[in-house]
Amino acid sequence: MLIPMRLRDARRRLPVVDALPRPRSRAILPVAPGDSPRPSIAVWELTLACDQACSHCGPRAGRARADELDTEECLRLVAELAQAGVGEVALIGGEAYLRPDFVLVIRAIREHGMSCIMTTGGYGMTAARAEAMVEAGIRSVSVSIDGLAPTHDRLRGRPHSFERALRALRMIREAGAKVAVNTQINALTWRELPELLEVLAPEQIHGWQLQTTVAHGNAADHPEILLQPHEYLELFPQLAALVERCDALGIRLLAANTLGYFGPYDHLLRRHQGPQGHYLGCGAGRSTVAIESDGAIKTCPSLGGDRNVGGSWREHGFSAIWERAPQIQYTRRRTLDDLWGFCRTCYYASVCMGGCTSVSEPLLGRPGNNPYCHHRVLELAAHGLRERIELVASARGEPFDNALFRVIREPIDPDERARVGAVHVDEPRTSRAIEPYGSGSPVVVAVD
Repeated sequence: MLIPMRLRDARRRLPVVDALPRPRSRAILPVAPGDSPRPSIAVWELTLACDQACSHCGPRAGRARADELDTEECLRLVAELAQAGVGEVALIGGEAYLRPDFVLVIRAIREHGMSCIMTTGGYGMTAARAEAMVEAGIRSVSVSIDGLAPTHDRLRGRPHSFERALRALRMIREAGAKVAVNTQINALTWRELPELLEVLAPEQIHGWQLQTTVAHGNAADHPEILLQPHEYLELFPQLAALVERCDALGIRLLAANTLGYFGPYDHLLRRHQGPQGHYLGCGAGRSTVAIESDGAIKTCPSLGGDRNVGGSWREHGFSAIWERAPQIQYTRRRTLDDLWGFCRTCYYASVCMGGCTSVSEPLLGRPGNNPYCHHRVLELAAHGLRERIELVASARGEPFDNALFRVIREPIDPDERARVGAVHVDEPRTSRAIEPYGSGSPVVVAVD
């Protein structure tokens, strides 16, 4: 069974939210210039070179890609982003500061009227780099800090990473930019969040973004660090308490798209992210675009590969890919029929559309069925059920690749669980039909 009948009846009693317009047909139609949404945020992997070795890194960063954009290409791409209507560019990596021309890119972004921010691990940050970034026009820098010092250093794969991250915060703040922190929530870190907040508060951060570790890249090789869906029962009350403490400290707690959805704390966690106060669905390919360091244009910075990369900027230019590539149009054109499992029958399906694609696709091989949902966890718990994930097939060791997992639904009560075992299993689905850029016929891209 997929959902007990009484569970289907219960969802009709849930509070009503304002529904978004129903997505258009998946059919790929010719797109006239100006007929697509304008991207407001571009997340740009400036290089894949990195000075850490994080066990949860999606792109498996370390070495630069073989054919990364040169300085002149980067500056031309900046101009095209501005022409397309992008208002903010977020530089990520790898480590963006490992490119010797990263300050030139920041300056060009600002000269074209766009805001520039950066996410960094901060391991190799220096006062000179911080001062150059600020002079070039960087607005805010978010330093990645995952747990207290022993946990952070273990996850980041370098000794003294925690100490260096805190030092990076101070150098950037002293240089004159705003500073924030982003933290991965996983099996090693989530119980440390309250204590970590007290360590971060004296650093005068203006924001703290929390996101769950997803099962892609290096994290696919370390399933032991992944949260189990049923742990949301304990996690979300803790997050609600953290919001209250952040308010007292003057820090804005921001929930990333991986944290969801429509549970009793959603309005609290997302009150700084729009007047609706609840999750509005994936913005990848609608308001957000991502760029890999070799010029590949894609929807989401946490996904890669043929299913998600729309094309090469070098070959097609930015606007043609944004307006016409089916991989970029996927979130604009998908319908409820693209959902499956619990998500297909959920009361919030037409708004949520299965939550964050970067959670469900690496986990189950395709999007549309997301066990990492607070609403789903609570609904199942009300009927004595929980879900857990179990590894089925290992990843291949490529950037943004994924292992495959199954989702096992079973009784919460351990005695009942031992007696009856699983009551339902969602096996991974290993293909998604897409239409290649510039082609008129659909193909199936296999991921197993």
